Amino acid sequence: MSKNVMIGVGILVIVIAGFLFFGGSTGNVVRLEMIEDGAVMKIPLSGIGGSAEFYDYQGTEFFVVRASDGSVKSAFNACDVCYRSKKGYRQEGGDMICNNCGNHYAIDGLGTKNLGGGGCWPGYLESFVEGDYLVITKSSLQAGSYRF
Repeated sequence: MSKNVMIGVGILVIVIAGFLFFGGSTGNVVRLEMIEDGAVMKIPLSGIGGSAEFYDYQGTEFFVVRASDGSVKSAFNACDVCYRSKKGYRQEGGDMICNNCGNHYAIDGLGTKNLGGGGCWPGYLESFVEGDYLVITKSSLQAGSYRF
């Protein structure tokens, strides 16, 4: 086997392994356990930790993550400004980072409307805790669907 063929095979193996490991999607959206209950979607609190979990509801992407104080934060996987780029967020330590502009947002500060006005900010997604679940209304998800 020539050296060029071996290099090509090696690259192919790396690409296939990446597809298998990362799910082959264009982003980091993974459908995890969500329970549809009438006009709401419920996510078990027991499955929400310090690592952001990404969800997709009928093409509308969002993430949930537990802050350092134990509260649960939710936001659309798109910025108020950068959403047209369709690049979303990634987590690095205690920050969510916009994959378009690179701005960092402390997880502890998420879950609010853009208080500064204008500028990049994880799109506000209203949610609340009820019993053992994080609850998000379908109407809230639909209201933010323009970002996707």
